[in-house]
Amino acid sequence: MSAAPLLELTGVSAGYRDVPIIKDLSIRVMPGEVVCVIGPNGAGKSTLIKSVMGLLKIFSGSIVLDAKEITRLPAEKHIDAGIGYVPQVANVFGALTVRENLFLSCKGRNVAEAMDRMLAMFPELKVKLALPAGSLSGGERQMLAFARCLIVEPRLLLLDEPTAALSPLLVGEVFDRIAGIAADNTAVLLVEQNALRALTISHRVYALAGGTNAIEGTAAEMLANPDLKQIYLGGKGNA
Repeated sequence: MSAAPLLELTGVSAGYRDVPIIKDLSIRVMPGEVVCVIGPNGAGKSTLIKSVMGLLKIFSGSIVLDAKEITRLPAEKHIDAGIGYVPQVANVFGALTVRENLFLSCKGRNVAEAMDRMLAMFPELKVKLALPAGSLSGGERQMLAFARCLIVEPRLLLLDEPTAALSPLLVGEVFDRIAGIAADNTAVLLVEQNALRALTISHRVYALAGGTNAIEGTAAEMLANPDLKQIYLGGKGNA
């Protein structure tokens, strides 16, 4: 991994209307690194992801992507800047076919080449191309959401609860895909309810409390510390 962060937040406060949810938050994500954000409900995990994507008001601090300031960059410009975002819900167009979902995400690229690349990465979608995305299983929809995001070749992938409501078997498949994405040198910032499982594919972890940094360290350190596991993983791995 490069010695310089791909993404760096410094002293960021952000939220909704005039109410900050995250406060003086600082994190960094290196190229090819999986960084997991954990914490109790209301700690600001999803707010962090939305702030990086430009979807919320930034009250103070800075967000830098690859040494370029993006703090005030409009949300619609973030894809061109190299950021991909897979929200927890409403992450595919259910009334459109799988093929149409992928086509709409190509953004001027060679369509045939981009489609072939995604179908090689997600072969389970090949036989579903003509089907409405809304008819897919939960796991298939999540693979399509990943494909729609990765088709533009982002340098940073933002994932908000990617395994929510999936079966244990599909959870493992999704985590394997995330690890593979990072292995191709795409940085991943991950918020995940199954924190214990997420830490097994993560390099580093930030635990949030009250919208700010509580603990920062390697995933291995968090997993090896029984006190931290009890406090932040609740003994079950849920964040």
